Amino acid sequence: MVSVMAGTATGVGSLPHRDAAAAAEFSLRHSPDLPAIPTLPRRSPAEGMIAQAVVGINGVTPGQYGSLSVDVGRIDPDAPVVTDLDHDAFGGVRAFLEAARGRTAPVKWQFTGPLTLGLSLVRAGVPASHAFEVAVQAVRSHVQALHAEIAAALPGCEQVVVIDEPSLHQIMLPGFPLPPDVAIDLVSGALAAIERDATAGVHCCSDADWPSVLAAGPHVLSLPVNSELVSVAGYVGRFLESGGIIAWGAVATDGPIPATAERPWRQLSDLWCQLVQRGCDPMMLRQQAWVTPACGLGLHSEGVAEHVYELVSDIAYRVRTQATATRLSLGA
Repeated sequence: MVSVMAGTATGVGSLPHRDAAAAAEFSLRHSPDLPAIPTLPRRSPAEGMIAQAVVGINGVTPGQYGSLSVDVGRIDPDAPVVTDLDHDAFGGVRAFLEAARGRTAPVKWQFTGPLTLGLSLVRAGVPASHAFEVAVQAVRSHVQALHAEIAAALPGCEQVVVIDEPSLHQIMLPGFPLPPDVAIDLVSGALAAIERDATAGVHCCSDADWPSVLAAGPHVLSLPVNSELVSVAGYVGRFLESGGIIAWGAVATDGPIPATAERPWRQLSDLWCQLVQRGCDPMMLRQQAWVTPACGLGLHSEGVAEHVYELVSDIAYRVRTQATATRLSLGA
């Protein structure tokens, strides 16, 4: 498990920067303890989460606005997926590694998961029987190649690798092309491909079936602050007891951005109080907490991203303060 202190501020996914070097500097400055390697879809459409994930898949070409062009006859689930890290899709990664050269503290990054990629391939016309097999191959190849590249550029850096699965909230809906248990197995397999070498986690910015998500076996659960979690407090408590870390998406990114940290901090505090009332350990909630934006900021302006990260840092400081106070009050 990565050695990062309670109340660590870190990022999630995309940033709005068109200058990759500026984006790397932004991440390192705002999240010095655990900077997130950003994707930069405004710099290049190739850095969109699906466009990046389909690099190297035979028969699939990303369009300019997020669409996929598919030659079904060339789709082969058994074909290897070659990860070209010189591709424009990985410009943000290359700039970050250059800016962070010499760093020995941990870094975090995330990559599209097999469910979300597979579902995108199905929507583009790939039969479900092939789409998810191809997605598993692609995710495994890209994640392992990225891990090796980062390890070579930043030797000694621990890595936190988060599988981004916004489609997780759909797995219980009628018509989803996979049974829920199969869907969770795919996510579990993506985590297993990296967890021996890194701290592996799952991010979902929607309201998912969290017991199912936890069944996939993440060490880090990245999710928005949501009162619905109270209904699964027992699962949350057991996850914390097993040493799991929750990256709390405390600052919403899908609506008006709060002017100060007061409201999002109150929402997080209220949620923790309710979870404690349902049996969660108050010390674990704080000691095993990171703070993030709820989701990526690629659709916002650089000024908004700056403000959101200031709010995240403010809330993270409050979490650290509470974690220290809780530990002292319990004599730990």
